[in-house]
Amino acid sequence: MPETSPKGLTRLAFGGDYNPEQWPESVWQDDVRLMREAGVTMVSVGIFSWALLEPSPGEYDFGWLDRVIGLLHDHGIRVDLGTPTVAPPVWFYREHPDALPVTPEGVRYEFGSRAAICHSNADYRAAAANITTRLAERYGDHPALAMWHVHNEYGVPVSACYCDSCAAHFRRWLETTYGTVEAVNKAWGTAFWGQRYASFEDVNPPRATPTVGNPGQALDYKRFADATMRENFRAERDILHRLAPGVPVTTNFMTALSQCDSVDYWAWGREVDIVTNDHYLITDGRRTHVNLAMAADLTRSVAAGAPWILLEHSTSGVNWQPRNPAKAPGQMARNSLGHVARGSEGAMFFQWRQSRRGAEKFHSAMVPHGGTDTRVWREVVELGASLDSLGAIRGTRTEADVAVLWDWHSWWAQNLDWRPSEDADPRERADAFYEALYDRHLTVDFAHPEADLSRYPLVVVPALYLMTEAAGNNLREYVANGGTLVVSYFSGIVDEHDAVHEGAYPGALRDVLGLTVEEFSPLLQGGSVRLTGPDGSEFAGDVWTEFVVPRGAETVWTYADGLTAGHPAVTRHRLGEGTAWYVSTRLGPEGLDTLLGRAAEDAAIAPRADLPHDVEVVRRSGETGSYLFAINHTTTDAKVPLETSGTELLTGERAAGRLAVPAGAVRVVRLDG
Repeated sequence: MPETSPKGLTRLAFGGDYNPEQWPESVWQDDVRLMREAGVTMVSVGIFSWALLEPSPGEYDFGWLDRVIGLLHDHGIRVDLGTPTVAPPVWFYREHPDALPVTPEGVRYEFGSRAAICHSNADYRAAAANITTRLAERYGDHPALAMWHVHNEYGVPVSACYCDSCAAHFRRWLETTYGTVEAVNKAWGTAFWGQRYASFEDVNPPRATPTVGNPGQALDYKRFADATMRENFRAERDILHRLAPGVPVTTNFMTALSQCDSVDYWAWGREVDIVTNDHYLITDGRRTHVNLAMAADLTRSVAAGAPWILLEHSTSGVNWQPRNPAKAPGQMARNSLGHVARGSEGAMFFQWRQSRRGAEKFHSAMVPHGGTDTRVWREVVELGASLDSLGAIRGTRTEADVAVLWDWHSWWAQNLDWRPSEDADPRERADAFYEALYDRHLTVDFAHPEADLSRYPLVVVPALYLMTEAAGNNLREYVANGGTLVVSYFSGIVDEHDAVHEGAYPGALRDVLGLTVEEFSPLLQGGSVRLTGPDGSEFAGDVWTEFVVPRGAETVWTYADGLTAGHPAVTRHRLGEGTAWYVSTRLGPEGLDTLLGRAAEDAAIAPRADLPHDVEVVRRSGETGSYLFAINHTTTDAKVPLETSGTELLTGERAAGRLAVPAGAVRVVRLDG
């Protein structure tokens, strides 16, 4: 069986994408010398190197890669070896132009970027299998090999192709999934608008149509595109497992909701030997450290709670956003250790040495254009020493307080055309609820709606428009057995085929919430409503309202104005041993905090008012002990209470009572006992 951690790596992973092919060999010796100076333990190699490894069909040049891997091995640096199948060479496209993907409008992309791949193309699949086989045969038993890195960032920038090859593949996928075309017609509701199909041969991808097409077809095509990429990953993975037994295989995810929306990571997490992730700060004015924490929690959850690896992030600014600010002094370490706190077994970067040419030459790197006499380099060296001092945390697991339910299929379905309001954004609600939990200093696990939730005192549902009957039953059982549930609007509405559940809204959640919704009443752009409580409290909502009818639930807050004035806005329902809350409008931060505070009381989660705002405290524990991470994102010094004394690992000092965490700094305490 393959390892579930990088083979031969005895320390936390620290390094980055190493692209020596961009540089003369005279630079390579300097690279490994600097890697040793910085404390680098592992680098990713060969991810975009297909054109160099196979410069023409059937002709191979592995000599340069032999020398690179040998040099790294001689200096004690482990290798995450890529299969370069994200970037086929130009000769491949010249011979197989139909391997370039086609848009829904029928436009075929050109060569000259990356990931321009039709994943249904048989010639691409054969060529990818061939280069993967060659690499595995040559390097599968190399002593430097720590793990395999298949492809790169599946789903970005192209996940779906709409060519004739994909059409044929889609038909085969539908036949395997549904069995008969009659079952497809039923699932998609093709009786509407006369869309009925007589045979599978009639079905095409959801290409451009005069107006909105069939939503069931569009949803299934997203599933098909994701499954097709996963087929190709499995094909490469299985070659590597066969030819290099015992070496783990991964591919780098992009779990942050701000970065990739086309991949079902619950499914992908079951396919890799080690979950790895790439994360980049979205500099749109938001609190970037909250997005980082959310992505790390989501990645850990995809890994089923097991340790994972941050395989890419940036030392400073990136190059692909409208505005790309540098990271502040110390922010690189805070970002890196924030991921480690939430389960990563290290922190790696794109890339080692900053490129002089190409599309990403202004993307920051571990060795900047300015070389070693730079702030970035000095912080890289300091971070390497910090990670080296944290080796004892390897194998420990992050402790979570609450669960947030998330489903990529529901996200895909809700974002299809012709929904009641384009302002009802599932990602926005997920971000908002997560931020409210973060500000209450609660560590979050994400969970699939059908997962076992029994260990969580509080479960939050920010947006689950699509919910299976099994998921609804799961939540009903969770609450009846003593759990506390919080559900936001427009959840539980449709089944897995985007068909509205029979009966009144909210379909799959009627019983557990103890209510029905007679009608949605989205607000016009800029509109808002007031909510009032019996204690005189008042909050604001916007985007969405509903005509809620309690069927056992009690009204907590009521709409004070607008079309739904006098109707319940927030309800609470006792079911069995537990409680289910429902909020039928989009609450702002103050309202969300109050709502979650009330729900936390029901869940017997004690408030953590003694922790400063924007100072996050996270725990990892395991056989080697319990570790408290305190990360100060503010510009003032902070004090964090300790339940027991311990040793601070970054400074070596003893800590007791209240831990001093300087402004912008990180402290990691190995707790006694």
